[in-house]
Amino acid sequence: MKRLSLIFKSKANKALDRAEDPRETLDYSYQKQVELLQKVRRGVADVATSRKRLELQIQQLESQGSKLEGQGRQALSQGREDLAREALTRRSGVQSQIADLRAQYEQLQAEEEKLTLASQRLQTKVDSFRTRKETIKATYTAAEAQTRISEAFSGISEEMGDVGMAVQRAEDKTAQMQARAGAVDELLASGALDDVTQSGPRDDIQAELDSMSSTNDVELEMQRLRGELGEGSPTRQIEGTPAAQADAEPQRQAQQRPGEGA
Repeated sequence: MKRLSLIFKSKANKALDRAEDPRETLDYSYQKQVELLQKVRRGVADVATSRKRLELQIQQLESQGSKLEGQGRQALSQGREDLAREALTRRSGVQSQIADLRAQYEQLQAEEEKLTLASQRLQTKVDSFRTRKETIKATYTAAEAQTRISEAFSGISEEMGDVGMAVQRAEDKTAQMQARAGAVDELLASGALDDVTQSGPRDDIQAELDSMSSTNDVELEMQRLRGELGEGSPTRQIEGTPAAQADAEPQRQAQQRPGEGA
């Protein structure tokens, strides 16, 4: 179970590491710090409001104490010592309340100063973190772009790998088609394959006739060359050829005519 738990944790950690974007983490941390700063500021505002409320109460009590003191003097001047004593007694109670409120006031004032100082320090920290966050984000973005460019140049990225495989397949198919076209041309040239573009069927007799015509042309060309070299007349024809037989036919007819007349 421990090994299974360790494997699960390692797999989960690896998956989270792939899914984590440092820029998003920095933005989230900055957001939390800003929220904390707002809470501290609200605390400072609440303490300041309580301090101001105590200040107003102290002022009201001081006004009430001054009024009781004036009433006591007035009663004493009229010979009403009992009223003067009662006014002074109430004034003493008011003074006691004022002293308690002043103690609370001083405590809230000290708390307000602490919170204000903490707010200022936190504001400085948040500003510093914001500058550092933007610097880290810019550096990370630049490094990520550089990595992608380098991978694209080297061809090891996933997208460029797919493109490279597609180019390789296209080159292989092109080479295969070129090889096939060359093989077909060689087979047509050697006669192993019939040229279907020729008009009409091509049989063996026609092939033999074409061969004889080609042989006669070669012999005639040989006779012409011999005549140019002085070995024979360029107009001499080969016996057995159709042209030679056509020229010899009138001679045979002339030779037979004297015999017929005798």
